[in-house]
Amino acid sequence: MPPLRGGKPFSFYSFPIATSRARCFHMAEDLNRFEKARLIGARALQLAMGAPPLIEVLDKTNPVRISFEEFDRGVIPLAVIRG
Repeated sequence: MPPLRGGKPFSFYSFPIATSRARCFHMAEDLNRFEKARLIGARALQLAMGAPPLIEVLDKTNPVRISFEEFDRGVIPLAVIRG
């Protein structure tokens, strides 16, 4: 049974719902180094678990390098929501 948070079951993998005051960031200039690292790490994990790369790559053995390249090209399908 998952732990309780505020009397409701809580999953570590649940994400907060964006409110009207939240801002969504996609551009690299708007992100700080921690958000950039989180996006690249999350995408690298997706690639390591079998997600297809969104760019043309020759060597699919290093998901971190692929996610760095996807981030630099701006094609990572993730966004940062600040609340």
